[in-house]
Amino acid sequence: MPNPSIPLHRPSLRPTSSAALLGAGLLLLGLGCSSEQVSHYRVPKESASAPAPMPAMPPTPMGERTGEPSDVPPPPKPKGSLKWSLPKGWSELPGGGMRFATFKTPYAGKLEATVVVLPGPAGGELANVNRWRGQIALPALDEAALAKARTTLKAKVGTVNVYDFTSEGTAKSRMVAGYVATPDGNTWFLKLTGDADPVAKAKADFMTILGSLHLD
Repeated sequence: MPNPSIPLHRPSLRPTSSAALLGAGLLLLGLGCSSEQVSHYRVPKESASAPAPMPAMPPTPMGERTGEPSDVPPPPKPKGSLKWSLPKGWSELPGGGMRFATFKTPYAGKLEATVVVLPGPAGGELANVNRWRGQIALPALDEAALAKARTTLKAKVGTVNVYDFTSEGTAKSRMVAGYVATPDGNTWFLKLTGDADPVAKAKADFMTILGSLHLD
């Protein structure tokens, strides 16, 4: 009799093998997800390492020239400064620019008393007197008219040339000025300017100041 057929047995997958394969798949999937997360994290880290932009500097105020000399030059430093004595009620305020000093008077109204010092001849006496006359709308003088308008005053500093001008028209302005060319090589101007009435009241005191001029 023929031998009965021997049934073929296929090896079945063991539970442990299936679990191992499943675990390996999950591990690979986890590694893939992990690598994606790492690459996703590096992008913002690299962009964050870029240098931050410098903050904008505030605008320089108009008229300010940082690190450069002032537009208005300081007054020259005289070798021997001019000195004066002030009448009662007068006081001295600090100057600025080419103005060496300012006097505060005890008289009411529009009135100003100033001291200006310039190096050398400062353009000459005629040019400066005509500039003063132009400030109160008076025409220029020539040398002959300048000599007629000039009076002199003796002071310790030497001769002081004095000029007294009043504008034309209804609202009159007046200017009394002392011109001093000192031996130190500087030229000094002392001026009393303003409305005609206050200048008239302050003129006697101002002439006293001019008479007190001396070098220290």
